[in-house]
Amino acid sequence: MKGRKIKQKQKWGLGVEKIGYGKSLMPLTVAVTGVLAAVAPIWVQAQSTDESIQLKTIQVIAPEIEPAITVQSLPEAKRAMRRVPGGANVVDSETYATGRASTVQDALGYSPGVFVQSRAGAEESRLSIRGSGIQRTFHLRGIKILQDGSRLNLADGGADFQAIEPLATRYIEVFRGGNALQYGSTMLGGAINFVTPTGYDAERFRARGEAGSFGYNRLMASSGGVHGSLDYFASVSRYSQDSFRDWAATDNWRMFSNAGYRITPDLETRFYLTYVKSDSQLPGNLTKAQLKSDPRQANAFSLFGRQKRDIDLIRVANRTVLKLGNSQQLEFSGFYSHKNLWHPIYQVLSQPTNDYGVGLRYINEMPIASYRNRFVLGFEPSWGNVMDNRFKNDGGNAGARTAKFDQHASSYVVYGENQFYLLPELSLIAGAQYTYTTRKQKDLFMAGGVDQSKSKNYQRFTPKAGLIYELNPDVQFFSNVSTSFEPPSFAELTSGPVQAPTFAKAQRAITFEVGSRGRLFNMAEWDVALYRAHVRNELLALVDPATSSPIGTANADKTVHQGIELGLDVELAKMLYLRQMYMFSDFKFDKDAVFGNNQLAGIPRHFYKAELTYRHADGYYIGPNVEWSPQKYYVDHANTLSADSYALLGFKIGKRSKSGFSWFAEARNLTDRKYAATTGVVENARGIDQAQFLPGDGRSFFAGLEYRM
Repeated sequence: MKGRKIKQKQKWGLGVEKIGYGKSLMPLTVAVTGVLAAVAPIWVQAQSTDESIQLKTIQVIAPEIEPAITVQSLPEAKRAMRRVPGGANVVDSETYATGRASTVQDALGYSPGVFVQSRAGAEESRLSIRGSGIQRTFHLRGIKILQDGSRLNLADGGADFQAIEPLATRYIEVFRGGNALQYGSTMLGGAINFVTPTGYDAERFRARGEAGSFGYNRLMASSGGVHGSLDYFASVSRYSQDSFRDWAATDNWRMFSNAGYRITPDLETRFYLTYVKSDSQLPGNLTKAQLKSDPRQANAFSLFGRQKRDIDLIRVANRTVLKLGNSQQLEFSGFYSHKNLWHPIYQVLSQPTNDYGVGLRYINEMPIASYRNRFVLGFEPSWGNVMDNRFKNDGGNAGARTAKFDQHASSYVVYGENQFYLLPELSLIAGAQYTYTTRKQKDLFMAGGVDQSKSKNYQRFTPKAGLIYELNPDVQFFSNVSTSFEPPSFAELTSGPVQAPTFAKAQRAITFEVGSRGRLFNMAEWDVALYRAHVRNELLALVDPATSSPIGTANADKTVHQGIELGLDVELAKMLYLRQMYMFSDFKFDKDAVFGNNQLAGIPRHFYKAELTYRHADGYYIGPNVEWSPQKYYVDHANTLSADSYALLGFKIGKRSKSGFSWFAEARNLTDRKYAATTGVVENARGIDQAQFLPGDGRSFFAGLEYRM
């Protein structure tokens, strides 16, 4: 074949096998090697027999493995947040893995609108959104906590921080206020969903160790993978510390695991198994004078009573999702948990608890008359039983029995929400929820011959409406009006070992909200919301000032919760980033017969956190951080006793890699400031320095090493 020339060009696994010449069109066969193999006919026309042919490079990209159906991937979760007409955000676990990742405060400290402060450097915390559960520094109330979409709260609404493992979480969804309706929550604070990795997004192997001041150490190992239609994830962690304060040691073991099976391309089921063993000493509250002189000391009453909170928890759950075509989806969830609580405080509580529930949710995204639309309908019943045994506290041991109650709680929730796109950039949202819940207590001991058996039902219809305007693909504006409803938990119904329970009224509110979220030129990202809630029958816990022990719950008449929630991340210069969180919390009585327009006690009016970090392209980072409570805030509703302002300085350095080794070193409270991380709440301290202050940790240093593959 005279005059024939052949040239070959290879790139990214593409090879030219045969080339023909002449004025006519000739087939060209391209062999694709690598992940995919394909044969494609390509037609070329030769200009002359003396000219070589320049072929265009063809790049073939293998598709990613299809993610789990039962669990949204992180990008999907972030996109879903743009459908929420109010304060909501996603926390990527990578953002807090750059330092000590031990507590809920470590994980959610920079989440807009979330106030979270640890009681003694451990799990027990004050966690509040928009003033929810404002007086609780333990046994969370006012926020619905979920694990992979199914409730972690007990049936009566309470929740335990010890059941949360930040390092076994892929991301955290935060829905503030009425924006949690899609999860069947009408609590004032909204909902927080901790999402566990699956085999599709977990590392094949991950090991992490952390160590630091006050005897702190933490070890974690996890593994995940996909084998055909089956995927799995499992993690085991151990955490212990002597703690900054006396009588505040903590020792925890946790196991989180799940396994999913793809039955068909449109049907997947996933089973979850969780085990938690947590032993925590409780150092109690100090007076302000004690805090300033020696913040390490334990409260004498707590030390004498060897106060503790020990938990053994096992939880099993299932989540099954069926896709009905491209626009409809049916979701089923169910859970069962058994918890044993050993809790010596002003008395000894021994409480085995069984909770179980199911959830059914239907999603339809079919257009209506060519207009985009999304409809959600759900039903979520749950039940719980507590055998409440109470004894005198004999140095941390159970003395004589003082009470025995058989307590039952149930909740039946039906909710629906529709989002209609009137314009491509404007959507209208309307929704409602009906809740029917019961509290029943049977007295099996009848101390003093008094029968404390009692029952009460709570029910309410709670509507919501909102809108979202998309200025462009990166900037949103939103507004909504929502209603909330929150019956008291059992912890707030029984006022003591021998007194009859007080069945308080359910707390309810109407909240107005406006805000925006978005990104500008890839240099700034923000999430801001302004809200005002008019609350009726706010649940106010009454506390014995001498012992800090609960003595009952009362309802305020009218209160107002209003404020600003701001998250702002800015790239100040190349590779220099400023991350910020600011909260303004103006919570007050509204012409109360006793407290007038006083501030509600328990949370700072202003709270600011910031982190300035230099991040190198190779994964290195370094920079300072600050936490600032710029003015005093009250400990009592009469506004006679207050916690002082404070500012904390920290520093962090490290390297974060997607595979191989990562490490960090971190310093906290470098100035060794003596301060109250949070406080108890009382009605009227009468200006007397009472034991209501919980000291924050002193100067501390932590380091960690992680390996991923």
